[in-house]
Amino acid sequence: MRDNLTRAAKHFGVTVSGQPVFGWLDRSISVAVRKGGADRWLRVVSEDPKWVHLDFWKGNRDSNNIIDIPKPIVLASFEWDEHRRQRAELMTRLPGRPCSSTDVLRTDIPLSSQWWSQLRRALSVLSRTPTGRVNVDQNKVDQRVHAAFGEHVNIKVEQWETAHGDLHWGNLFRPRLGIVDWEHWGRAPAGTDAATLYCYSLLAPSTARALHDVFADVLDSPAGQVAQLYVIARLSHRARRGEHPDLVEPLANHARSLLGDPGQPMPGP
Repeated sequence: MRDNLTRAAKHFGVTVSGQPVFGWLDRSISVAVRKGGADRWLRVVSEDPKWVHLDFWKGNRDSNNIIDIPKPIVLASFEWDEHRRQRAELMTRLPGRPCSSTDVLRTDIPLSSQWWSQLRRALSVLSRTPTGRVNVDQNKVDQRVHAAFGEHVNIKVEQWETAHGDLHWGNLFRPRLGIVDWEHWGRAPAGTDAATLYCYSLLAPSTARALHDVFADVLDSPAGQVAQLYVIARLSHRARRGEHPDLVEPLANHARSLLGDPGQPMPGP
C-alpha cells in the first residue's frame, strides 16, 4: 500500500506532507499532500477486480455531483492493475481534524450548536439529492435483520432517501463540519445516517443525548426506528467478526428497547 501511495504521488506530481493513514482493514491508504502551494489529500484503495463494477468503487468521484455539503472534491483519479485493482484519487483537503480516530466514539467530545445545526442541514440536503446509486436494498435489510434478531423479526422499509451510508465519527471533522469517505453513498432507509451515528455514539452518553436532541424527530419516528434496527443488525454483523466488541452489549440493549421487549435475550452469533 505504501508503494501504491508513492506511485500515485508521482503520477499526480504531488509532495507528501503528512503521515499515511490506513483505512478499514488496510484496504486503503491516504495522506496529506501539497501541489502548487495548495493542500490536497491523496487516497489509494485496493480491491479484488470482481467487485470494482459496484457503486462503491467510484463513490468518491460520483459524490462530486452532491452540492452544498462540506465535503472533499475529487480533482483527478487513475487506476492500474497490480495484484489487485488499484484506484488513486487526488482530492481537496478539508480543514480541521476527525472527531475520532475510530468509527466508535468512546469519549464525549465538545461540539458547538452550530456544528450540530450544520450536520442536520447537510443530512437534510443529502437526503433529497437524486441518485441511482444504492447503498442498501430491502433484501440486504432482511438478511441483516434476520441474522441479528432471528427469522421472526421482519421490518418493511416504507421510506427511502439518499444517505452517506457510513456516517461514523471517523468520517466527521471538527471544529468546522466536514464529511469524508463517500464510497458507499446511495439510497437507504430513511434515517440511516442519523441512526448510524447514534449507534456509534452509545459509549459516549452525553454526545449520544446531544445527537438525539438534534435528530429526535428522525430517530423517534417509525422510519427512524426501522433504520436503527437495520443499523444495529449491520454493526452486530461486524461485531461478530471482531470489530468494536465493546459495542455489542449497548447495541443489544438498544435493540431490545426498539423491539419492545427489554427482557428478551438477543440471538447469539
